[in-house]
Amino acid sequence: MTDLSPTERTRLGRLAEKGRADRQELYDLLDTALVAHVGLDAGGYPLVLPTAYAVDLDGPDRDGTLYFHGSVAARWLVAARGSKVCVTITEVDGLVAARSGFESSMNFRTAVVLGEARVVEDPDERTRALDLMVDHMVPGRAATIRRPTRKELAATMVLAVPLYEASLKVRAGGPDDEDDDVADNPWGGHIPLYRVAGTPVGDEGSRGPVPDDVRRRAEQLGALDAG
Repeated sequence: MTDLSPTERTRLGRLAEKGRADRQELYDLLDTALVAHVGLDAGGYPLVLPTAYAVDLDGPDRDGTLYFHGSVAARWLVAARGSKVCVTITEVDGLVAARSGFESSMNFRTAVVLGEARVVEDPDERTRALDLMVDHMVPGRAATIRRPTRKELAATMVLAVPLYEASLKVRAGGPDDEDDDVADNPWGGHIPLYRVAGTPVGDEGSRGPVPDDVRRRAEQLGALDAG
């Protein structure tokens, strides 16, 4: 595994000390988060849209592959294919209650991935990418549900971005208050934030108990509250 060696485009400027060089930390964030934002040039103006995603660390691209998908008729996906894109993933871990507005902040983990969006044409890679996207939401789910039809596959475009050119920035802990502010105001700190799942809710057509894969996923996310 290679470190996150900065390129000219991913080298951090302000607060560079919050940058992380351990690529495993990047992979851990990508495994935890659920939503990516894809930025691209949409015909002369910038466009940033949220999307589900998945990662294959053994994918065909350098240092692994990030996948996202959508309708073949989606204009933003058409604009993205073969183009340079910026993919960002962020988790907010806390609110920093500082003793000044200047030092007030958030605790976060945020990744930026830059690269050319490749259209996935190989049928096996497409199938694996789509399964990974299902499993990213609920691990093991893809093996328990109906396989996509040829019509559904024909209507779906899958794009891939290498994980090679990426950066990771992390902030944790309390505020970086000035000594005078600490002396004047007795309390400063942070409010931890957690994403916690509730009990699975079946729809009107559900029969029998909650499937094991869904139950396990809810329990896993519910356990995050315990820290």
